[in-house]
Amino acid sequence: MSIAESFTPSQQAQSLVDSVDKGSYDRQITAGLAKFADKKVPEDMQGFYSDEQLQQLVALKGTDRDVESRMPVKITRHYFEQAKNSRAMQQLIKASPDETFDLAGSPDPGKQMDYSPCEGLIHKYELGLLYVASTCSAHCRFCYREELIARKDVMRPNGEVAPKGLAQVEEICDYVREHNRLVEANGGRHPETGRERLREILMSGGDPMVLTNKKLAQWWSSLSEAGVENIRIGTKELAFFPDRFDAAFFDMLDRFHQMYPQTNLRFVVHFNHPDEFLKKDEEGNFIDHPQGGLLWLDNTLRSVRGLGSRYWVNIDNQSPIIRGINNDPDALRIMQRELRRNRIENHYFFCGRDIVGHRAFNVPIEEAWHILNESQKGLSGLEAHARLSITHYKGKTEVNAVTNDPIPGVPAAKNGVVLFKLMRSVENAPDRGKAAIVGRNPDAIWFNDYEDRVIMDEAGLFTKSADTNGTC
Repeated sequence: MSIAESFTPSQQAQSLVDSVDKGSYDRQITAGLAKFADKKVPEDMQGFYSDEQLQQLVALKGTDRDVESRMPVKITRHYFEQAKNSRAMQQLIKASPDETFDLAGSPDPGKQMDYSPCEGLIHKYELGLLYVASTCSAHCRFCYREELIARKDVMRPNGEVAPKGLAQVEEICDYVREHNRLVEANGGRHPETGRERLREILMSGGDPMVLTNKKLAQWWSSLSEAGVENIRIGTKELAFFPDRFDAAFFDMLDRFHQMYPQTNLRFVVHFNHPDEFLKKDEEGNFIDHPQGGLLWLDNTLRSVRGLGSRYWVNIDNQSPIIRGINNDPDALRIMQRELRRNRIENHYFFCGRDIVGHRAFNVPIEEAWHILNESQKGLSGLEAHARLSITHYKGKTEVNAVTNDPIPGVPAAKNGVVLFKLMRSVENAPDRGKAAIVGRNPDAIWFNDYEDRVIMDEAGLFTKSADTNGTC
């Protein structure tokens, strides 16, 4: 059901929607392995997968290791043009049999469905996360939302098994209003969860930027009228199809701000590697800009500057550290420096999550910490804002430090320790700031790999739980 079919907007919101050019966006998307295998892609794309790679992938079709059952194949022409000369980008976008070699993992990472008061809404933290789209312009093979993109069944707390649905604007706005009414009536805190007002919404999916400008305007205006002060848009469209941020989009952005000047927009973008936005010479090297920094792709830089020129818009980047893609301190250093130089804040780098098939992508936790720490040597304090996060079901947890020296008298610490700190905590954040210390395990890729060497755990990160790994 579309937004227009399920919701009657206010007169002001409707006037905004009526004034918006929905835009026309030809992403030149190639979807499905069959098009590559049957040579039905443009001639210059026919060597993107080798014959051997295609044979291996086709042989898995219809089996329990079918890679497209895990994550459909999809790529835009823009991304292909960059990826054909980038091993890192190829690793990100090309399917591989390694993805389904080990399918261990949680069907509901972070236990999100425990915090879903209505379809398409996750209200785990102080903000609400909305699933507003079930696809992106292209598909990252490591995607943390593979259960949504691939339309997989997920068990709800009530025992129902069904794919995740998308949020509907009327239901979401009703929820925001009722939540905030109860908060106000209870002296500033929700009577059940202890949360304050719901001030911020993160639009996610999938990628909200696959929606039309009119649908984005409908969502933004309706959320604003419901009392939402900050709207985040989680998107990788700047990498997949930067021309989406065109004159029609920016015109809608400006019209929205004129009508709802108190609402801030926060674009949380997803650049994973500098190859996604920087130009290269014939030898594959980045190109120095004569006035400082490096040369960007023209359309990407134009889009970034268009967003950055509007004071009511913030831009932040976050990215997982993924094997074969960006587990490289030099690449991350260049990326952090260039993003900050162009008004994009470095927010989080993530350790991998316990999604289905995660072992094909995840870098060990301690290695990821060393990669990020090494990458930030030589960066200024402003450039090095990003922290390393790993998403525990209790909340986002910072990998705060990894030491090398033993702690005398503590057997589990004979090779050093790892310090975790809970940065985000569910509901009214009762455990925020609490810490855990564990003895090192260089092979650990998830919390359960430390369960035999816990030294201190005030955060409760290693309390037994009922997820697929038997622990947190």
